[in-house]
Amino acid sequence: MTHDAHDDHLDDDHHEHEHGPLAELVTVRDWIRYAVTRFNRAGCFYGHGLQDAYDEAVYLVLHTLALPLDRLDPFLDACIPSDEREAIYEVIEKRAVDRLPAAYITGEAWLGDFRFQVDPRVIIPRSYFAELLQDGFSPWIQDPEAVSLAMDMCTGSGCLAILMAHAFPNADIVAVDISEDALEVARANIAAYGLEDRITLVLSDGFSAVPEQAFDFILSNPPYVTQDAMDALPPEYLHEPGLALGSGEDGLDLVRKLLADAPRFLKPEGLLAVEVGHNRPIMEEAFPQLAPTWLSAPSGDDKVFLLNAGQLL
Repeated sequence: MTHDAHDDHLDDDHHEHEHGPLAELVTVRDWIRYAVTRFNRAGCFYGHGLQDAYDEAVYLVLHTLALPLDRLDPFLDACIPSDEREAIYEVIEKRAVDRLPAAYITGEAWLGDFRFQVDPRVIIPRSYFAELLQDGFSPWIQDPEAVSLAMDMCTGSGCLAILMAHAFPNADIVAVDISEDALEVARANIAAYGLEDRITLVLSDGFSAVPEQAFDFILSNPPYVTQDAMDALPPEYLHEPGLALGSGEDGLDLVRKLLADAPRFLKPEGLLAVEVGHNRPIMEEAFPQLAPTWLSAPSGDDKVFLLNAGQLL
């Protein structure tokens, strides 16, 4: 009597567990090495906060094993039992095969020491503003404690609104987004930091549904990817909401609206700061009459421009 195909399948499974990564990779070091090779061969793209294949491999392995993210050395030679190996293997496959960004696999993203809950309803936090807010947006804002009302336009996960609440301890923050989904994620992050009484969420396309009030400081990291760049995005970015990335042919559709409407929402000495990434040349061509100040952050120059209320009128 012959054994059926089902038994063959079991034999294959058994064979698979005697060989291959799940059987042969034992230590944290083994799995990091394997992950780096998988990511390099898959041509993974790193634009979501971690620098390269090694950083992503270390982060994903440590996170999957619930180990501290800043303490790799003591664990490098630790042996990983088989059930944990399967979990790591699955995570590596999601990253290499599905090209899912690490933050969507782990459900979290970091800006400096701040952790945020994220999922595909929101763009993954990354912004030059995170660095600029570390010292209260100095020197452009002289006294962070004097800021009483500030806005995060296009808040997404709520990350910059939360950083602003910490940078400006006396300020109420209005956080605006066009996506109800994004605001749900922002709500969870704001609650995690206990800032519900200081951050107000507003569902609005630009300023259209924002109650008119005068802000000391309006910050925006809006969608600004040009159509050409949208068409050429690596697969990782296609998991993010397109609404949060693209903004018309030259990437400035929303920026135009913000510049037109911001004067009604700024105090006479108020400031507007907008991130536009690599689009400074496009910006200067589109608005030759504006003379914004282009800011430098540790990770990049000329990605954020600053205007005072008087320059917008």
